[in-house]
Amino acid sequence: MNPLILLAIAVAPVLAIILFVYSKDKNEREPFGVLFVSFLWGCFSVVPAIILETLLPGVVPGALGASIISVAIYAFVIVAFSEEAAKFIFLRYYAYKKPSFNEPFDGIIYAVMVGMGFATIENIMYVFGDEGGMQTAVLRALTAVPAHATFAAVMGYYVGLAKFNKAKEKSYFLQGIFYATVLHGFYDFFLFQNITEGLYIGAVVSLIIGLRFSMKAMRMHKQYVTLKHSNENDLIDMVDRKETVITKVEDHYTKNEGDYKSPHKPK
Repeated sequence: MNPLILLAIAVAPVLAIILFVYSKDKNEREPFGVLFVSFLWGCFSVVPAIILETLLPGVVPGALGASIISVAIYAFVIVAFSEEAAKFIFLRYYAYKKPSFNEPFDGIIYAVMVGMGFATIENIMYVFGDEGGMQTAVLRALTAVPAHATFAAVMGYYVGLAKFNKAKEKSYFLQGIFYATVLHGFYDFFLFQNITEGLYIGAVVSLIIGLRFSMKAMRMHKQYVTLKHSNENDLIDMVDRKETVITKVEDHYTKNEGDYKSPHKPK
């Protein structure tokens, strides 16, 4: 198989998801530079994730056993938590601090950029790995890449809430990591389990649930953005109407200034 074709298949779903999410940001487009750097940090986040996935099995009890409990520990703690925590670090300490992060919906946009950066590198590693190839590329394009997008959107939803609620900032951070890790953990658990192949369908169900959560999160933040801008437009319209009335009164007074007589002055 031509390596360029495999690379295109590995990257295509990432670009499609980025364009889809970006198209939803219709009021205040995020700066391309910040989006691109967020994507690059997402690519780099693979490094700390691999380090954690290498070190944690020696620290977390039961992570490398063959039992169903060990598979769950490995899926949720070793893989899901390591990867989501790595992505969160770059979302929190880069995009979160940017002035362009000025709406809750921006949390989803930047989180997806980081998540897609991670997914790009991971996808390339799998597609060009020992068990890679066309089948792996197509399968991951339809499952793993969208899955990373849903995990990112859920995390970004809570990071967006944290940005505008300092009293609950840490709580929302923890919720973002927790729910992204739970979704990621269930997805991986059904792929890693060795009980029966029939349970692999659980990964698809987890992906569908994640997609529903992420789409709902996007709608909820978009409602805030729509309300915000509609209120701003109402205020602008009100000011414009007021200025129009004042202008008409001033024009009328100027035209009739010579004939004007105050009712309080003697005739």
